[in-house]
Amino acid sequence: MTTEHDTLQTAIKDRYGKAALRVVQGRSSCCSPAPTATSCCDPVTTNLYGADETGSLPADAVNASLGCGNPAALAELKPGEVVLDLGSGGGIDVLLSAKRVGPAGKAYGLDMTDEMLALARENQRQAGVTNVEFLKGEIEKIPLPDNSVDVIISNCVINLSADKDKVLREAFRVLKPGGRFAVSDIVVRGEVPEVIRKSVEAWIGCIAGALQDVEYRDKLARAGFTDISVEPWRVYVADDGRAAIEGLGLKVEQIAAVVDGKFASAFIRARKP
Repeated sequence: MTTEHDTLQTAIKDRYGKAALRVVQGRSSCCSPAPTATSCCDPVTTNLYGADETGSLPADAVNASLGCGNPAALAELKPGEVVLDLGSGGGIDVLLSAKRVGPAGKAYGLDMTDEMLALARENQRQAGVTNVEFLKGEIEKIPLPDNSVDVIISNCVINLSADKDKVLREAFRVLKPGGRFAVSDIVVRGEVPEVIRKSVEAWIGCIAGALQDVEYRDKLARAGFTDISVEPWRVYVADDGRAAIEGLGLKVEQIAAVVDGKFASAFIRARKP
């Protein structure tokens, strides 16, 4: 029997596999560096990294970025640390993390999409970064031992999971005692129209799967985390998602009052005792 998890995984693999292929073929990814009115994810993905960060990276790593923040900077990584990026995509946050932790540290990237993994490994080769390893797997079942990672980062990926509690339990498991959870994700502030939450397309775009900020805190606490904070830093209005909303057969003007200000990119931090 096909479950919600299976349906979402199939849709996500298809969407992000195609995004990786577009980059390899010399076209922009879903979220173009030069956004247009019909770009599917902007303004969520724009202006997240400084030129000092992206200047030394392969263009394909930058073009394949589909996140909503800059978790490598958020995590305040230190030399020698081991960091894991959940849903690493084209590898931009893994490569940035590898530079921050230095040759004595290591950066893992975990992704379930073959095309993205191939793109990430090629980006690693072009960047000449050796303290990186890309793993194939699901964020609900991390292929690393208990207590093996200093820091977990993620960039607008946890919202794509149909079992976020399992993701957070797995994150807690692989973190060392005292380890840090520092992710960028979309959060909801208040109620959201059911039609948006029910849309698989909206799940893929990090919209319908978004947790309420209070719910995110509660789930982290239930997983065992402490020192939890959720800090919205970029708040969206309905017009920001006009293309996605109209793609659902809705009119922006009709739902603006119940959508404006409800979604935000947030920095989410926690610690394993």
